[in-house]
Amino acid sequence: MRTTLSLDDDVAVLLEQMRKARDTTFKQIVNDALREGLARLNSPSETAAFRTQPVDLGNCYFPNLDNVWEVLDEVERSRSGR
Repeated sequence: MRTTLSLDDDVAVLLEQMRKARDTTFKQIVNDALREGLARLNSPSETAAFRTQPVDLGNCYFPNLDNVWEVLDEVERSRSGR
């Protein structure tokens, strides 16, 4: 298929650099780049597969952490030896 394509200057420079490095035609490098880009756009995101490993932190010293001020007061009392 023949078409006219307007490229941003930075994209055109990158394509030309790749064309020279691979010693191929401009048409071939554009088609390769589009194929790879479209394949990546259609594939599921890699970040979706990321999983955090659970870690056992042991027992909690405070039965309720909802009131931060109570926890901080308790910590201060334990530090001052009251």
